[in-house]
Amino acid sequence: MTASSHTSRAHSFNAAAAQYAANRPSYPPALFDAIEELAGRSITGARVADVGAGTGIATALLHARGAEVVAVEPGDGMAAQLRRAHPDLPVVRGDGNDLPLLTDSVDFLTYAQSWHWTDTARAVPEACRALRPGGALALWWNTYALDIPWISGQVGRIAEHFKDYGAHPAVEVNGNGARATLADPSGRLDFAHRVVRWSRRVSVDTHLANIGSHSMFLVAGEDHAGVFLTEERRILQELFPDGNVEETYDVELLVAVNA
Repeated sequence: MTASSHTSRAHSFNAAAAQYAANRPSYPPALFDAIEELAGRSITGARVADVGAGTGIATALLHARGAEVVAVEPGDGMAAQLRRAHPDLPVVRGDGNDLPLLTDSVDFLTYAQSWHWTDTARAVPEACRALRPGGALALWWNTYALDIPWISGQVGRIAEHFKDYGAHPAVEVNGNGARATLADPSGRLDFAHRVVRWSRRVSVDTHLANIGSHSMFLVAGEDHAGVFLTEERRILQELFPDGNVEETYDVELLVAVNA
Protein backbone atom coordinates (compact mmCIF):
# COMPACT_ATOMS: atom_id res chain seq x y z
CA MET A 1 0.00 0.00 0.00
CA THR A 2 1.38 3.39 -0.96
CA ALA A 3 1.70 6.22 1.58
CA SER A 4 -1.07 8.19 -0.14
CA SER A 5 -3.50 5.26 -0.19
CA HIS A 6 -2.67 4.49 3.45
CA THR A 7 -3.52 8.09 4.35
CA SER A 8 -6.72 8.01 2.29
CA ARG A 9 -7.87 4.87 4.07
CA ALA A 10 -6.99 6.31 7.48
CA HIS A 11 -9.03 9.46 6.77
CA SER A 12 -11.96 7.59 5.19
CA PHE A 13 -13.54 6.83 8.56
CA ASN A 14 -14.43 10.46 9.25
CA ALA A 15 -17.24 10.46 6.71
CA ALA A 16 -18.67 7.21 8.12
CA ALA A 17 -18.28 7.88 11.85
CA ALA A 18 -21.95 7.31 12.71
CA GLN A 19 -22.04 4.03 10.78
CA TYR A 20 -18.82 2.96 12.51
CA ALA A 21 -20.16 3.80 15.98
CA ALA A 22 -23.49 2.03 15.43
CA ASN A 23 -22.24 -1.22 13.93
CA ARG A 24 -18.62 -2.00 14.80
CA PRO A 25 -18.06 -4.75 17.38
CA SER A 26 -17.03 -3.95 20.93
CA TYR A 27 -14.56 -5.93 23.10
CA PRO A 28 -15.18 -8.55 25.79
CA PRO A 29 -14.41 -8.14 29.52
CA ALA A 30 -11.88 -10.98 29.19
CA LEU A 31 -9.72 -8.72 27.02
CA PHE A 32 -9.27 -6.21 29.83
CA ASP A 33 -8.59 -9.04 32.28
CA ALA A 34 -5.80 -10.17 29.96
CA ILE A 35 -4.38 -6.64 29.65
CA GLU A 36 -4.18 -6.35 33.44
CA GLU A 37 -2.58 -9.78 33.77
CA LEU A 38 0.09 -9.11 31.13
CA ALA A 39 0.74 -5.56 32.38
CA GLY A 40 0.92 -6.64 36.02
CA ARG A 41 -1.28 -3.75 37.12
CA SER A 42 -4.93 -2.78 37.38
CA ILE A 43 -6.77 -0.55 34.93
CA THR A 44 -8.97 0.72 37.77
CA GLY A 45 -7.60 4.03 38.97
CA ALA A 46 -4.91 4.13 36.26
CA ARG A 47 -4.25 7.10 33.98
CA VAL A 48 -4.94 5.86 30.46
CA ALA A 49 -4.64 7.47 27.03
CA ASP A 50 -6.64 5.64 24.35
CA VAL A 51 -4.93 6.61 21.09
CA GLY A 52 -6.72 6.52 17.75
CA ALA A 53 -9.85 6.34 19.85
CA GLY A 54 -12.23 6.67 16.92
CA THR A 55 -15.80 6.86 18.16
CA GLY A 56 -14.79 5.84 21.68
CA ILE A 57 -15.71 2.15 21.75
CA ALA A 58 -12.62 1.17 23.77
CA THR A 59 -12.40 4.52 25.58
CA ALA A 60 -15.85 4.04 27.12
CA LEU A 61 -15.01 0.48 28.20
CA LEU A 62 -11.79 1.64 29.86
CA HIS A 63 -13.74 4.37 31.65
CA ALA A 64 -16.31 1.82 32.82
CA ARG A 65 -13.43 -0.31 34.11
CA GLY A 66 -12.47 2.55 36.41
CA ALA A 67 -9.68 4.21 34.45
CA GLU A 68 -9.02 7.92 34.34
CA VAL A 69 -9.03 7.95 30.55
CA VAL A 70 -8.48 10.51 27.83
CA ALA A 71 -9.21 9.84 24.16
CA VAL A 72 -6.61 10.88 21.57
CA GLU A 73 -8.11 11.09 18.07
CA PRO A 74 -6.87 12.85 14.91
CA GLY A 75 -10.04 12.73 12.80
CA ASP A 76 -12.68 15.48 12.80
CA GLY A 77 -15.62 13.20 12.13
CA MET A 78 -14.60 10.49 14.57
CA ALA A 79 -13.83 12.97 17.37
CA ALA A 80 -17.19 14.69 16.86
CA GLN A 81 -19.03 11.37 17.03
CA LEU A 82 -17.11 10.44 20.20
CA ARG A 83 -18.07 13.75 21.84
CA ARG A 84 -21.75 13.26 20.92
CA ALA A 85 -21.87 9.71 22.27
CA HIS A 86 -19.69 10.27 25.34
CA PRO A 87 -19.82 13.94 26.38
CA ASP A 88 -18.31 13.07 29.76
CA LEU A 89 -15.08 11.70 28.25
CA PRO A 90 -12.21 14.12 27.50
CA VAL A 91 -10.95 14.16 23.90
CA VAL A 92 -7.72 15.72 22.64
CA ARG A 93 -6.64 15.92 19.02
CA GLY A 94 -3.49 14.08 18.01
CA ASP A 95 -2.06 10.74 16.95
CA GLY A 96 0.48 8.17 18.01
CA ASN A 97 3.31 9.67 15.97
CA ASP A 98 3.28 12.87 18.04
CA LEU A 99 1.38 12.26 21.26
CA PRO A 100 -0.20 15.33 22.91
CA LEU A 101 0.90 13.94 26.29
CA LEU A 102 3.50 14.94 28.85
CA THR A 103 6.53 12.73 29.45
CA ASP A 104 5.96 10.00 32.07
CA SER A 105 2.30 10.95 32.30
CA VAL A 106 0.25 7.76 31.79
CA ASP A 107 0.06 4.24 33.21
CA PHE A 108 -1.43 2.72 30.05
CA LEU A 109 -1.35 3.65 26.38
CA THR A 110 -3.98 1.72 24.47
CA TYR A 111 -4.46 1.32 20.73
CA ALA A 112 -7.70 -0.47 19.79
CA GLN A 113 -7.65 -1.21 16.06
CA SER A 114 -5.33 1.76 15.50
CA TRP A 115 -1.62 0.93 15.91
CA HIS A 116 -1.34 -0.08 12.24
CA TRP A 117 -2.12 3.51 11.24
CA THR A 118 1.02 4.79 12.99
CA ASP A 119 4.61 5.10 11.78
CA THR A 120 6.24 2.75 14.26
CA ALA A 121 9.62 4.50 13.93
CA ARG A 122 7.94 7.51 15.55
CA ALA A 123 5.18 5.86 17.56
CA VAL A 124 7.41 3.49 19.58
CA PRO A 125 9.68 6.26 21.00
CA GLU A 126 6.61 8.41 21.65
CA ALA A 127 4.94 5.58 23.58
CA CYS A 128 8.06 5.04 25.70
CA ARG A 129 8.26 8.78 26.38
CA ALA A 130 4.65 9.19 27.48
CA LEU A 131 4.48 6.05 29.61
CA ARG A 132 5.57 6.13 33.20
CA PRO A 133 8.24 3.57 34.21
CA GLY A 134 6.37 0.30 34.58
CA GLY A 135 3.51 1.58 32.45
CA ALA A 136 2.12 -0.60 29.67
CA LEU A 137 1.50 -0.23 25.96
CA ALA A 138 -1.49 -2.36 24.92
CA LEU A 139 -2.34 -2.96 21.26
CA TRP A 140 -5.28 -5.03 20.10
CA TRP A 141 -7.37 -5.90 17.07
CA ASN A 142 -10.60 -7.79 16.52
CA THR A 143 -9.56 -10.29 13.82
CA TYR A 144 -11.63 -12.78 11.86
CA ALA A 145 -11.89 -16.29 13.29
CA LEU A 146 -10.71 -17.98 10.10
CA ASP A 147 -11.31 -21.53 11.35
CA ILE A 148 -15.05 -20.88 10.96
CA PRO A 149 -15.97 -21.76 7.34
CA TRP A 150 -18.50 -19.01 6.59
CA ILE A 151 -16.12 -16.36 7.93
CA SER A 152 -13.12 -17.59 5.92
CA GLY A 153 -15.37 -17.72 2.85
CA GLN A 154 -16.45 -14.13 3.31
CA VAL A 155 -12.87 -12.97 3.88
CA GLY A 156 -11.88 -14.62 0.61
CA ARG A 157 -14.70 -12.90 -1.28
CA ILE A 158 -13.71 -9.52 0.19
CA ALA A 159 -10.09 -10.07 -0.81
CA GLU A 160 -11.07 -10.84 -4.39
CA HIS A 161 -13.60 -8.03 -4.84
CA PHE A 162 -11.41 -5.34 -3.27
CA LYS A 163 -8.00 -6.48 -4.47
CA ASP A 164 -7.48 -3.16 -6.24
CA TYR A 165 -8.20 -1.25 -3.02
CA GLY A 166 -5.66 -2.74 -0.66
CA ALA A 167 -7.39 -6.00 0.25
CA HIS A 168 -5.31 -9.13 0.43
CA PRO A 169 -6.01 -12.76 1.37
CA ALA A 170 -6.02 -13.17 5.15
CA VAL A 171 -2.82 -14.80 6.30
CA GLU A 172 -2.42 -15.88 9.89
CA VAL A 173 0.82 -14.64 11.41
CA ASN A 174 2.24 -17.50 13.46
CA GLY A 175 4.06 -16.86 16.69
CA ASN A 176 4.43 -13.97 19.09
CA GLY A 177 7.80 -13.07 17.58
CA ALA A 178 6.27 -12.32 14.18
CA ARG A 179 3.49 -10.21 15.68
CA ALA A 180 5.89 -8.29 17.89
CA THR A 181 8.20 -7.61 14.93
CA LEU A 182 5.30 -6.10 12.98
CA ALA A 183 4.30 -3.96 15.97
CA ASP A 184 7.86 -2.80 16.72
CA PRO A 185 10.44 -3.48 13.98
CA SER A 186 13.09 -1.81 16.16
CA GLY A 187 12.80 -4.56 18.76
CA ARG A 188 12.83 -1.98 21.54
CA LEU A 189 9.67 -3.33 23.16
CA ASP A 190 9.22 -6.81 24.62
CA PHE A 191 5.65 -7.78 23.82
CA ALA A 192 3.63 -10.51 25.47
CA HIS A 193 0.86 -11.96 23.31
CA ARG A 194 -2.62 -13.26 24.03
CA VAL A 195 -5.63 -14.23 21.90
CA VAL A 196 -9.13 -13.73 23.30
CA ARG A 197 -12.03 -15.30 21.40
CA TRP A 198 -15.51 -13.91 21.66
CA SER A 199 -18.66 -13.57 19.57
CA ARG A 200 -21.77 -11.50 19.13
CA ARG A 201 -25.10 -12.23 17.46
CA VAL A 202 -26.36 -9.47 15.16
CA SER A 203 -28.77 -9.00 12.29
CA VAL A 204 -27.65 -9.37 8.69
CA ASP A 205 -28.18 -5.61 8.29
CA THR A 206 -25.85 -4.83 11.20
CA HIS A 207 -23.24 -7.29 9.96
CA LEU A 208 -23.22 -5.76 6.49
CA ALA A 209 -23.07 -2.24 7.92
CA ASN A 210 -20.14 -3.36 10.07
CA ILE A 211 -18.05 -4.72 7.21
CA GLY A 212 -19.13 -1.78 5.03
CA SER A 213 -17.54 0.60 7.56
CA HIS A 214 -14.06 -0.81 6.87
CA SER A 215 -11.64 1.45 5.05
CA MET A 216 -11.39 -0.52 1.81
CA PHE A 217 -15.17 -0.36 1.37
CA LEU A 218 -15.15 3.37 2.04
CA VAL A 219 -12.34 4.24 -0.38
CA ALA A 220 -13.74 1.96 -3.10
CA GLY A 221 -16.91 4.05 -3.28
CA GLU A 222 -20.60 3.26 -2.98
CA ASP A 223 -21.00 1.62 -6.39
CA HIS A 224 -18.16 -0.89 -6.05
CA ALA A 225 -18.93 -1.62 -2.41
CA GLY A 226 -22.65 -1.85 -3.15
CA VAL A 227 -22.17 -4.63 -5.70
CA PHE A 228 -20.36 -6.70 -3.10
CA LEU A 229 -22.82 -5.96 -0.28
CA THR A 230 -25.84 -6.86 -2.41
CA GLU A 231 -24.40 -10.25 -3.35
CA GLU A 232 -23.15 -10.83 0.18
CA ARG A 233 -26.63 -10.20 1.56
CA ARG A 234 -27.98 -12.95 -0.73
CA ILE A 235 -25.28 -15.37 0.48
CA LEU A 236 -25.85 -14.56 4.15
CA GLN A 237 -29.62 -14.93 3.87
CA GLU A 238 -29.06 -18.46 2.56
CA LEU A 239 -26.57 -19.25 5.34
CA PHE A 240 -28.64 -17.63 8.12
CA PRO A 241 -32.34 -17.90 7.17
CA ASP A 242 -33.41 -16.52 10.56
CA GLY A 243 -31.70 -13.24 9.64
CA ASN A 244 -29.11 -13.31 12.44
CA VAL A 245 -25.36 -13.76 12.08
CA GLU A 246 -22.99 -15.14 14.72
CA GLU A 247 -19.84 -13.02 14.31
CA THR A 248 -16.82 -14.63 15.96
CA TYR A 249 -13.62 -12.73 16.63
CA ASP A 250 -10.14 -13.48 17.88
CA VAL A 251 -8.84 -10.39 19.64
CA GLU A 252 -5.08 -10.26 19.01
CA LEU A 253 -3.51 -8.55 22.03
CA LEU A 254 0.07 -7.35 22.47
CA VAL A 255 1.23 -5.81 25.76
CA ALA A 256 4.70 -4.37 26.52
CA VAL A 257 5.78 -2.92 29.87
CA ASN A 258 7.91 0.23 29.71
CA ALA A 259 11.27 -0.23 31.40
